[in-house]
Amino acid sequence: MDIKQDAGNVFPWDGTLTSSDFFRAAHMFSDKWRRFNTSVPPWLWVPCLKRRLASSHEVEGYLSLEKTSLFKSSEEKQDAGSLILKEESNMLENEEPFDCATLGPESDYHEINHYDFHVVYSASYKVPVLYFRAYHSDGQPLLFSEIEKGLPGLSVKFLSESKWTFITQEEHPYLNRPWYKLHPCGTSEWMKLLFSTHKSLTTNGSTIEHYLISWFSVVGQVLGLKIPLEMLNCS
Repeated sequence: MDIKQDAGNVFPWDGTLTSSDFFRAAHMFSDKWRRFNTSVPPWLWVPCLKRRLASSHEVEGYLSLEKTSLFKSSEEKQDAGSLILKEESNMLENEEPFDCATLGPESDYHEINHYDFHVVYSASYKVPVLYFRAYHSDGQPLLFSEIEKGLPGLSVKFLSESKWTFITQEEHPYLNRPWYKLHPCGTSEWMKLLFSTHKSLTTNGSTIEHYLISWFSVVGQVLGLKIPLEMLNCS
C-alpha cells in the first residue's frame, strides 16, 4: 500500500514502506537531522548497485552515520541510558556534546565505544532496519559482551529474555561483512500502532515525512541514542 495515499487514514495501513517510500523518508530524515544537529555528524545516503533479485523500480541504498563515538557518564548507572554522540574526526574541547538529556560537563564522561550505524531497507519485512558495528580505537571489533555492557538497562533486560531475536549478527546486505542489527520482527506492527494513536503525525504532513523520525525515536533508544525533540515537533 502506498502510504502517501493513505496518510489521511492510517488505520488500514499495515505499518510498512515500499523501497521508494524508504528512499524519500531517508532523505527527509537526513535533511531534518542536518538542520537540527549542526554540531554532530550527518546521516548520509549511500547509493548502491541493484541486487540481482531487486525489481527494476526499486531504489537501492542506505543511510549511513559513521566514525562516531558514544560516551557515558562515569557516575551514571547502566539503566540511565543517556549517551553522547560525537564525531571522532572533530572532537574539539570547546565543542558541546550532543544529547537530549540533561548532561554534566564533558570531563565527567569517558569514551565507551566507536560506532558505525546504517539504516537499511528490508525487502522481506518492508521496514527500515538499524545495522551497527562497534570497535576499539585501533579498529578491532568489540565482542558482543563488550557492546552489551554499554547498552541501557532495558535493552540488557530484553537481551537476557530473547537474545538472538532482539539483536542478531548477520551479513550486511550491501557490504557482505558481519554486522549487528536490531531484528525487524514486529516493527510494522508497532509503527502502525504508533501512527494510529498519534494522529498528529499525519495531520500536518505526510506519513512518509514522519516515518523514519518516529521509527528512530524508538529504535535509537535501544543503544541509548535520543532524537532531538525539535525533529519530533517540526512538521
